Order: sequence, then structure tokens, then C-alpha cells
Amino acid sequence: MKLLRVGPPGAERPVVQGQDGTAYELSGRARDIDGAFLAELDPQALARDVAAGLLPVADIAGQRVGAPVARPGKVVGIGLNYRDHAAEAGAPIPDEPVIFLKPSSTVVGPYDEVLVPRGGEKTDYEAELAIVIGRTARYLEDHRAAAGVIAGYTIANDVTERAFQFERGGQWDKGKSAETFTPLGPWLVTEDEVADPQRLSLRLWVNGELRQNGSTAEMIFPVLEIVRYASRFMVLEPGDVIVTGTPAGVTLGRPGTPFLAPGDIVEIEVDGLGRQRQVLGKA
Repeated sequence: MKLLRVGPPGAERPVVQGQDGTAYELSGRARDIDGAFLAELDPQALARDVAAGLLPVADIAGQRVGAPVARPGKVVGIGLNYRDHAAEAGAPIPDEPVIFLKPSSTVVGPYDEVLVPRGGEKTDYEAELAIVIGRTARYLEDHRAAAGVIAGYTIANDVTERAFQFERGGQWDKGKSAETFTPLGPWLVTEDEVADPQRLSLRLWVNGELRQNGSTAEMIFPVLEIVRYASRFMVLEPGDVIVTGTPAGVTLGRPGTPFLAPGDIVEIEVDGLGRQRQVLGKA
């Protein structure tokens, strides 16, 4: 199933989209697509209800699409998770996943404006596959256990201000935490509809120019290992989001290419997960 949230910021309502693209209201059953909803989510049962006509059709034409997960408790970032990106960044291949945290205040919808922060000089894009957690996870033993806590997948743009990341004390969180720095969506595609999360192509364009063109097959640490590993260091809770790293092609790795500026347009597409589009503005 494809889950999404439509409406103005702070007043989105939950919707499910069927195989034929028809949208159905979930607001009679759930307050929102949040941790509480995801903890009880049964995609097969929901699909049966859609097929049986038990949900009212939703008119979502022309409405804003919000992030597909409401108020994530935390956004967990994985850095340097593609060999080609580590190479372009001049960094060694990590022996273990590199983890950082992004506040939930970074999360916006897939078509919302992204703001260059005040003092920002090197704002960069990062096309990423995002994992949405559906069950509480702590100290997972293996990949089978990790698979059991995943609700689904979506697209993320892990926007980064490189000057803050590398030139202000070397703390990645500074460069990752500005408002609007994690556009998510358009959909949360449930885990059962993604046959293999390690066989998804990712593409990103800036002002129509293809900048990133990679595959999750190139990850150093695959999805299930990321979830297992992260659970050893923190409790993962329903509604948490993990952004899994980006392939080569970021501005940082393209000498002479200007960083993002107000008016630029970033578009991201991931196989089966839809497409995002953001216009840059200024805080």
C-alpha cells in the first residue's frame, strides 16, 4: 500500500492509495500516519478493506502532500554508505556504519520549500532511500529480526550545509539540522510492496541536470544491517525514520559546481517510491 498525508502543514489527513491510483480516506480510522498507527499497521488487512470498498474515496487533487510520517521521534542518518560517495568526499570506507541524528523539525513534505539557512554558503543535496520503522526495536540479533520492524520505505533528501558540517567544529549535526533539511515522500510504500530494497535506482536532478544516478545495490551496509546495527545503540520506535546514505554526485564531490542557491530546483526519483521536487528559498 501507498500511505500519504495531504493538507496544510500541521493539518494533514491520512490517505491510502490503491493499486489503481485511487485515494481513500483513513481519517475515520486513524488520527494520522504516526508511530501509533504504524505500530498497529497490517498492510494486508488494509488492502482487503480497500478492495471491499470499506473506505470512502478521497479527493486529493491539487492538495499539498505532506511528509508521509507525522512527527518522527527521530531521524537517524547513515553517512558515507556508498563507496563512490566516500571516494568523492575523500573519506575512507567506514568499518562500521557512521550514525548521526537529525531533529524532527527538519522534516517537511516532498514538494515543500527548502530553505538555505542564515549564514549558509554550501548547501548540498543528497538523494536517499529512507526506512520507516513500524515496531519497537532494541538489540536486534540478526537481519531477520530487523526485517520484522520495518513498516516501509520512502524518499528522503538529506539536505546538508557543508560549511556548517565541516568548518564549524567538525560536528555533522550542525550541517544536517536546519529547518526543512529532510523532505520526505511523497508516499510511505509498505514493506510488502518493496520486493528488494537493495535493487532500487536513485536519481537526482538540479535545474534539470542529472547529478546523481546510483543504486541501493551499491550500499556498503545494506538496509537490514543498518536497522540491526542502529538498534544496538538506540531504541528504534514506530515512526522513526532512517536515511540510508547517498551515492556519488553531490556538489561536494563536483569541484567547480555551485552549491544550491535560492531559486534552484531539486528533483529526486526512486524506483517504486515516487518523485520529489523542491524549490530552494532562504531562511
